[in-house]
Amino acid sequence: MLTNPDDLLILLAVSRTGRFTSAADSLDLNHTTVSRRITALEKSLGGRVLVRASGGWELTDLGARAVSAAERVADAVATLDGNDDGAHRLSGVVRMSATDGFSAYIAAPAFARLRRVHPKLSIEIVAATRRASQTRSGLDLEVVVGEPQVHRAEAVQLGEYMLGLYASRSYLSDFGSPSLLGEVMEHPLVYFIDSMLQVDSLDTPRRLLPTMKDSLSSTNVFVHVEATRAGAGIGLLPCFMANLHDDLVRLLPAVVAEKLGYWLVARPDSLRQPAVAAVVAALRSATDEFEDRLLGR
Repeated sequence: MLTNPDDLLILLAVSRTGRFTSAADSLDLNHTTVSRRITALEKSLGGRVLVRASGGWELTDLGARAVSAAERVADAVATLDGNDDGAHRLSGVVRMSATDGFSAYIAAPAFARLRRVHPKLSIEIVAATRRASQTRSGLDLEVVVGEPQVHRAEAVQLGEYMLGLYASRSYLSDFGSPSLLGEVMEHPLVYFIDSMLQVDSLDTPRRLLPTMKDSLSSTNVFVHVEATRAGAGIGLLPCFMANLHDDLVRLLPAVVAEKLGYWLVARPDSLRQPAVAAVVAALRSATDEFEDRLLGR
């Protein structure tokens, strides 16, 4: 049975979102039609192209090969576009997951600049601090902290950032300014919720401060910054975020200066998509430009 190229393009849309409904919306079809065309594609190819995963639909090996073919079909269709202005050829939706700070200070400005060149491109950011997914269903890219252990994916380090100890001027006025690490550990800590922290690299700095008691903890780094500014305790904060606030003072920079890496993770088939490749290039460039601030310089 011959394979319908339209069915390949529908599979391509599903692979980018991990969901039939999102793919249907992007193609201006209904969910039932997408499901029916995927079934027809599997019949023509003689095997499953998608399997259910915890976050949506994941490609099988056959599905990955079909998506590669679909990308070639999409590229061929794009060459028939009468508009020769390459600046407007990138379109569609790219979805990525990244930590809160990276999303706000690096990804968002980078994507705003990218969309000025490619206005038909839409980018979705899922802000989360977690390990790299083993399925990446529904995501084109992930940016995580620490070198990930992943399968069937590529991981590349984007850059590094520095964690330091900070306290508000008012807190130091009320409770004293510690001059030794032992004195720091007599104060309460503002950081991630220990029992909910999924990223091993973010747990490492806490080991420098084994006897500090948690004061106010959160899964969101913006909460850490604002709680520290409000005097909840001494915060273990990204320097690129804390240094924006004149009311925060960095403590013992020669003693507590933890470098952590930002890593980008993606499936090889995602990286072959022009829109995803453009997003990756924008992230690389923005991270390089932000290097001094990331390292607290």
